[in-house]
Amino acid sequence: MNKKTILVTGCAGFIGSNLCRWLCDEGYMVVGIDNLSYGTLENIDPRVIFHRKDIRDPEIYPLFEGVDTVFHLAAKNCLIDCLRNPLETSEINVYGTVNVLEGARRAGVRKFIYADTSAEYEGIMDFPSRVDRVCPISTYAVSKRGAALFCESYRKLFGMRITVLRYFNVYGPAQDWRRVVPPVMSSFIMKMLKRERPVIYGNGEKRRDFIYVDDVNRFHLMAMNDERLDGGTFNVGSGINYSINDIFSAIENILRTGLTPIYREDLPGEAQITLADISRERTLGWEPKVSLEEGLKRSIEYIQSKVLGMSLL
Repeated sequence: MNKKTILVTGCAGFIGSNLCRWLCDEGYMVVGIDNLSYGTLENIDPRVIFHRKDIRDPEIYPLFEGVDTVFHLAAKNCLIDCLRNPLETSEINVYGTVNVLEGARRAGVRKFIYADTSAEYEGIMDFPSRVDRVCPISTYAVSKRGAALFCESYRKLFGMRITVLRYFNVYGPAQDWRRVVPPVMSSFIMKMLKRERPVIYGNGEKRRDFIYVDDVNRFHLMAMNDERLDGGTFNVGSGINYSINDIFSAIENILRTGLTPIYREDLPGEAQITLADISRERTLGWEPKVSLEEGLKRSIEYIQSKVLGMSLL
């Protein structure tokens, strides 16, 4: 069993909680930091050494002592919330990231992995999206870009081993359905399991690159252990995109509810298309394995059993 200690910020969130379980299953000691502003206690694996702390607080510095790798996932990431409060967004996403970098630097952490976003490609209309071309526009995307630039600065100034991962549309168990505008997968599944019509914003023809969280976690482990990824920026997507209407149809094909969606006015600031160029990631030996249908079935089973307490269909 591997006794290395890994620290995960945002450990109570969707991706963070899934990552913590993977790391614990792999035999790592896991320290988690989260202020529970988005995440929930029930998401946290009992094997995680949990600290309810804010990433902006310098009191977190002692938690980095003896840590081998940091996964920095904590962020303010709801697009509407970020647009409404750009000051808090920059404080959490930029200042908070610098504070986490400082904790890792002072403790001599071996590896730092920063959770970036495909929103950095908002203003680029060439697809698939390549890591060397970015044009962030939204408050959220700009704040994440600022934090990524600080990561690059720390790498160059202090010689830190830093890897940047740009997540596309990650979905799977424990995805946050409590947001003002929940992620489409969890929102549709929750509504349709309760025999309620799901809401589609716009005409449903926006296309998204969806990637199942288990495939993301396989990339996490590679980023942590493979020196070829040091200093690089990588897309974590499937290389395939689907329209929102396609997603509704795929879920309806599984659940057979007979429901139709409700179409409402489009949301501001959302990209029309996301699609990852993962050619470089494939050359490193990583390939998405979970199909859309399989990922949806796993997500449905989780929401049925863990969230709604329903018997499986």
